[in-house]
Amino acid sequence: MSGLYENAFRHVLFPLYESVLCRRKTLAHLREYEASQWLDPEQIAALQWNKLKALIEHCWREVPYYQRRWKELGITADDIRSPEDYARLPTLTKPEIRAHFDELHADSWRGKMLYKTTGGSTGEPMRFGYTRESYERRLAAMWRGYGWAGARMGRRTLYLWGVALESPLRPHAIKDRLYHAAFNRCMLNAFLMSEARMPQYADEINRFRPQVIVAYAGPLLRMAEWLLASGRRVHQPEAILSAAEALHDAQREVIERAFGCPVFNTYGCREVMLIASECERREGLHATADHLAVELTHCRESAGGKSIGEVTLTDLHNYGMPLLRYVNGDLATASDRNCACGRGLPLLERIDGRKLDTLRTPAGHLLPGEYIVYAFLHVPSVKRYQVVQRELAALDVSVVPDVGFSAETQALIRSELAKVVGDSVEIRIHPVDDIAASASGKFRVAICELD
Repeated sequence: MSGLYENAFRHVLFPLYESVLCRRKTLAHLREYEASQWLDPEQIAALQWNKLKALIEHCWREVPYYQRRWKELGITADDIRSPEDYARLPTLTKPEIRAHFDELHADSWRGKMLYKTTGGSTGEPMRFGYTRESYERRLAAMWRGYGWAGARMGRRTLYLWGVALESPLRPHAIKDRLYHAAFNRCMLNAFLMSEARMPQYADEINRFRPQVIVAYAGPLLRMAEWLLASGRRVHQPEAILSAAEALHDAQREVIERAFGCPVFNTYGCREVMLIASECERREGLHATADHLAVELTHCRESAGGKSIGEVTLTDLHNYGMPLLRYVNGDLATASDRNCACGRGLPLLERIDGRKLDTLRTPAGHLLPGEYIVYAFLHVPSVKRYQVVQRELAALDVSVVPDVGFSAETQALIRSELAKVVGDSVEIRIHPVDDIAASASGKFRVAICELD
């Protein structure tokens, strides 16, 4: 029955909704992206540059910010002749976007755009505009990337996601429920998750019997740990997609043990939606290079000897408020491999998390949250942990103790962390009753409060 609905939704209901009712071209863009993913890497690079060159010329003609900024640098659009030239342009940060918000609008698109606001994990939300075509293409890129993991439109999909808290009787809430029902979705609110509510979440999974689960990595991990600790079994989906936060290998293993199915990593941000995702081979995350220009800039060496860079993005189709070389605050590690799946889209080896969630050592190395996860792998009697760096030579470690937590446990934590941060860092341990998720429902393993 589920296969019949999926086919009906994909070939009848969704086309009717998107093309006829909403008059959007999402399906046409999806067909384009499903074809272009199989181009070889050189063809994709050429396709991306052609799109990027057209966007650069548009910015020179119509966007006051770039006209002024490039004149200050003594260049014109004609001087940007190659991807290497483009990579030498200044990057764009959130403070700069807030300061030059109006100046970043294309003259011909004023009053014709859609707008969103980022959640503002730094306490400074940012508003940005985008065109209708850009939005349609973002949906298409999302459906393609999710489809690699089996999360095709119309499949029974349970979302453990951030859901707005509002009365279920409000017209907007009723409309949302009907919308999700049509898409064959069940929405569980990650904002309300707690230890006491875990049985209810497990009951809902068993009631809905999803083929796919899409979830924030933090709440998903928390539920997986509860399932393993309690011995509770839930309906086994075919696949799980982790989103919204960095997913480290050790966390993936815990989730796969709890749910009994493969976990796929995806990566996106509110400003552009899906940036990269794993295909069926899970050899890295394919960047959507036929839709976005994804660069890693300001690269530095990690404690593990690999080069980590700041994720820098350009939406190739947002002609309304183009954000060229936008640094979104995330860190990632590039890959020099080609995926065995045959897709020509380049790979990111892994997403290392927010720049704000990357610790630093006195020796000058970056320490992504992944290293903290591995340090706690063999530490018993700890339910949850979080590491905060307020001084370069000190870490404050909050831990939620479990049965058997002792002075020996604390000594082991110090010993394991010292393996990755060195002996020059003081490790201060603080037992606490609980560690709260952020306002967006995400859980941060590591937080850096250094300037």
